[in-house]
Amino acid sequence: MKFSEIVCAGLLLLGTGAAAQEGGKAIPKTTISLGTATPGGGFPLYGNAFAEIMNAADATLSIEPRNTKGSNENIPLLEAGQLDLGLVAGEPSYEAFLGIARPATKLKILTAMYSSPGMFVVRADSPYKTIHDLLGKRVAFGARGSGLPILSRYALDGLGLKQDDDFQSIYLDRAGEGPEMVLDGRVAALWGAGIGWPGFTAVAASAGGARFIAPDTSEIARIRAKHSFLKPLTVPANSYPNQTAPIDSVGSWSFILVRESLPDDVAYHLARTLHGVEGAFCKKLPQACETTAVNTVAAAPNPDLIHPGVLKYFREIGVVR
Repeated sequence: MKFSEIVCAGLLLLGTGAAAQEGGKAIPKTTISLGTATPGGGFPLYGNAFAEIMNAADATLSIEPRNTKGSNENIPLLEAGQLDLGLVAGEPSYEAFLGIARPATKLKILTAMYSSPGMFVVRADSPYKTIHDLLGKRVAFGARGSGLPILSRYALDGLGLKQDDDFQSIYLDRAGEGPEMVLDGRVAALWGAGIGWPGFTAVAASAGGARFIAPDTSEIARIRAKHSFLKPLTVPANSYPNQTAPIDSVGSWSFILVRESLPDDVAYHLARTLHGVEGAFCKKLPQACETTAVNTVAAAPNPDLIHPGVLKYFREIGVVR
């Protein structure tokens, strides 16, 4: 069955939109919903770029990003069939796949997005230089419902610290509020993750500049001894303004997850389109340079968690057997 016929059969959540033209013949344009997160964070930045690249590469696709509260809302929306695709951070994915404090999810992976090394950012003129310097201080740990507070909770727990007891924890309604709170002194630090994360860029590009605080070598070892699913990751030098040295930390990979009922042929088509434009996606958004078929296979906790349609494509290109 052709992809356009699948669309006509109504197998995608939001059905068809305006028709595309190919050789003078109208082809139904498929509308696919994509849940991202609150404005100002890394997920909307990535989701918008993903949609633009995919829609430009395939005239039959119309991927429409939708702002949500983030990972912890995207998972139930996908499970309820109210989203086709959803961006989900590594830690919420890990908990959902393993059924931690909830039934194990049946959602599948479309692709790994990018690695997310976690760290704090403070103003360059602040006295804070280590994680322990921030004890008792007001710290913004990310937007409510996003995966960032979950990553920080695991990392701090590995150091014997409790996020809501050892810090004056602030949870944001919108991710974009964080940098301003650091710059005007309402919080001592902002927690975030990833390479090219907008919150870090905003603070680092400010007139006063920024300092990044990550676990040191011994702290990374302690964190991983307790939470081995967190991986040692590095933020390369010059990922942010005036960041001249690499920064080692821990973190995980974020994923684009798909609803359980997404047909194999549709997942196959999306994977083929996406990985056919890896180079263009990388040029459009630095974070997307990590969105590759090889990284998806390496980042998936288990190959069975990758959608069967995606695995079919991966076998064709020799990424998996």
